[in-house]
Amino acid sequence: MDYENKLILAPMVRVGTLPFRLLAADYGADITYGEEIIDHKFIKCVRRVNESLGSIDFADKGTENVVFRTCQEERDRVVFQIGTSDAVRALTAAQIVCNDVAAIDINMGCPKAFSVSGGMGAALLSKPELIHDILTTLKRNLSTPVTCKIRLLKTSHDTVELARRIEKTGVSAVAVHGRKVEDRPRDPAKWNEITDVVAALSIPVIVNGDVFEYEDFQRIKAATGASSVMVGRGALWNASIFFPEGKLPWEEVKREYVRKSFIWDNCIKSTKHTLREMISHYSSLELPEGKAVIKSDTLADLAEYYGVR
Repeated sequence: MDYENKLILAPMVRVGTLPFRLLAADYGADITYGEEIIDHKFIKCVRRVNESLGSIDFADKGTENVVFRTCQEERDRVVFQIGTSDAVRALTAAQIVCNDVAAIDINMGCPKAFSVSGGMGAALLSKPELIHDILTTLKRNLSTPVTCKIRLLKTSHDTVELARRIEKTGVSAVAVHGRKVEDRPRDPAKWNEITDVVAALSIPVIVNGDVFEYEDFQRIKAATGASSVMVGRGALWNASIFFPEGKLPWEEVKREYVRKSFIWDNCIKSTKHTLREMISHYSSLELPEGKAVIKSDTLADLAEYYGVR
């Protein structure tokens, strides 16, 4: 994996499934992160080749529900992100999937209660020894590249010191979200504090935060000096943000997402969640389209509504 000058799809829970990753890649994303998957859940999965879809499925041994689905087409660009608070569990999960993905990433930035309460995500930011244990354990035992994604700490000095400790574990890159744990999405990303991290490290730094137009990729790179740029909400609202010629109409992007979800038999709950997020940004769920999505029970229902096959 080369982390220089790349446009990257950020990990997004219930959004970053195979159809959305392929959609982003079609529009120009160089690297695509899957949604965070908790180690406890993934170590209960078994790998299966899905001949009918042409996919590789990791399904829960008990329920047979697909927890992670990938395919050969994205093998060299998909990053599997793990939610973890334990080095051994993280390694066990990574070893199940490492031969089918381009890299393994550890989530150290999610501020949501379900993640932090389990000692995962942003909770790791205050535990540098545990961070070191997790990352060095993965590096020692995997040939697959290992990275992590963090948030800004209370001071720029604290963030730089943590980033330096992370670099010493031998990871291939570090992604930095330009917000602190207590910040909300509406708060501006602090690009200037990422600049300090970039200056302190020799490994690639991926910058994330407030990228909503294609032009923002170059603006944030120029402002921070980062190696690559990652986008979350901007891609969720219109995945063609990666398209150099400019974003396509969101109706077109939406239909292509539904088509890919249907082709790859995506989880209906995940598909509806993503569509609701798209619709809510541009329109209202109270209008006919939103109501149609909410009441759809199957992917076939959605495909019929949007006129795709």
